[in-house]
Amino acid sequence: MGKELSDMTLEELWELFPIFLVKHDDTWRQQYEEVEEHLVELLSDRSVERISHIGSTAVDGIWAKDIVDVMVELSTQAELEKAAEKLEHSGFTMMSDEGERVSLNLGYTKDGFAEKVYHVHLRLVGDNDELYFRDYLNAHPQTAREYEALKLRLWKEFEHDRNAYTEAKTEFIQGVTAQARQEYAGRY
Repeated sequence: MGKELSDMTLEELWELFPIFLVKHDDTWRQQYEEVEEHLVELLSDRSVERISHIGSTAVDGIWAKDIVDVMVELSTQAELEKAAEKLEHSGFTMMSDEGERVSLNLGYTKDGFAEKVYHVHLRLVGDNDELYFRDYLNAHPQTAREYEALKLRLWKEFEHDRNAYTEAKTEFIQGVTAQARQEYAGRY
């Protein structure tokens, strides 16, 4: 029997859960809807303002990690903390807690990825740059293809270093998000 995830080093976790990209899969929308329904039920007693499908699986036609990202916006810090506790007690695993930003996952096992994998990002309402980024890429296919090309280039270089992979995309994401916030001012 393998080590528990909580007993693994960061390097062991990156080896077990490498960066991998796959062609766009139309079932990602259905997977999002399934987890959204589950989150609505789990968090029915919390002040959830909005639940959104974010990340590359929410962008039409581009390659992405086979992981559905979901953002849950809550009204207060207390609600965010209580929601995180509730999700942890319901089988989600804490990935990071930066105070006003909490990330959890579902579908990571000591044997690798499960069939369906989710990252749930808990935020305070209004902390939602990902919605602008998603909308901009869906409205600007050429920019979406540029983002896809960047990710494909970085994939093998950072296959076992999630932090470096994410950091290498940051400048592109921030630039597009700034454009999106101008174009879609006041949307969210």
